[in-house]
Amino acid sequence: MTGQAVEKRISYLGPEASFTHLAATKVFPKDTLVPFTTIPECIEAVAEGSVDYAVVPLENALEGSVPLTVDYLFHEAQLYVTAEVLSPIEQHLLVHPENRNAESFEAIYSHPHALAQCHKYLFYTYKSTPLEQYSSTAAAAKMVSELPERNIAAIGNEFSAHKYGLDILQRDIHDFHFNHTRFFVLSKSDHKLTDPTHDNQVKTTLMITPPDDDRSGVLHQILSVFAWRRLNLSKIESRPLKTGLGDYFFIADVLADEGDTMMSGAFEELAAIGCTVKTLGSYYTYK
Repeated sequence: MTGQAVEKRISYLGPEASFTHLAATKVFPKDTLVPFTTIPECIEAVAEGSVDYAVVPLENALEGSVPLTVDYLFHEAQLYVTAEVLSPIEQHLLVHPENRNAESFEAIYSHPHALAQCHKYLFYTYKSTPLEQYSSTAAAAKMVSELPERNIAAIGNEFSAHKYGLDILQRDIHDFHFNHTRFFVLSKSDHKLTDPTHDNQVKTTLMITPPDDDRSGVLHQILSVFAWRRLNLSKIESRPLKTGLGDYFFIADVLADEGDTMMSGAFEELAAIGCTVKTLGSYYTYK
């Protein structure tokens, strides 16, 4: 029908009430959200066209980048970032109501990043308790809710506690209280999502493979490309190329639109020094 918005389908790292689900809801509050159990499944869903967008975690303020997301975007998928979402992360210790008076647990379950974010609390409070990795914090909460006969706990957010009928035994158990996670919104087409909730700063993410002649000073050359043009890099890091020890590519976030004149010059100079550049597109940040 003319003038009627078409409902979109969005893949996300589930199940419902995961941090990724909350991030997806922020950008797509009225669309159909489809949970998947792994990050590659989320990405493949949009690559194959069964969904319109994918929302996946990229980076945590405490634990750094999510290697699976970065590597999959570099090696496997030809997708673009249409937005990023910054979400505060608050971790709580969740238990089944039948086990809220337990003094110890046979195991504590959560996503590996969540377990790492709560390392100090877990070390000093549950030092002898096994820590078990799970696909997401919400999946761990769901599992605990389904096994009241087992004296186990999960680490997750408040929404997952409400969703799966768990009690919050201890709030805010993360080691540092300025904890945010950055999520990418991925699409097959290169465009920007716009909404009144995003900020005005445009960011471009590049994946830069240096020349293979092993010359000295190549990182300095790459940084100089941006420095003399006054293109601000908000982040740069390296990841293995998976071709041999010492072979890396760089992920760089540039605070500029890829269509800007200075960015066009940067692409030309990077090519001139022998670099291969894969752009993930330009986008706004939702907070």
